[in-house]
Amino acid sequence: MTPKPLLEDGFSFYFFSNENAEPPHVHISKGDGRAKWWLTPEPREKYSYGFNAGQRRRIKQLIQQHHAYLLQVWKTHFNA
Repeated sequence: MTPKPLLEDGFSFYFFSNENAEPPHVHISKGDGRAKWWLTPEPREKYSYGFNAGQRRRIKQLIQQHHAYLLQVWKTHFNA
């Protein structure tokens, strides 16, 4: 199962159910672009491929805007 807690501006935010051994994080995709962001201790980009600077800024804005929600979905899904 791959929870997809958020879809906004064409960006799909999701995490994989087998990644609970890692700190809370979210994967992002849109078209050929892929990224991974850690959610704690504060949001920060782990990697980004195929996104331009504007798209990376928008991803950051969306993560900041929905940070509490994304973290809560992670914790609920993984019973953390």
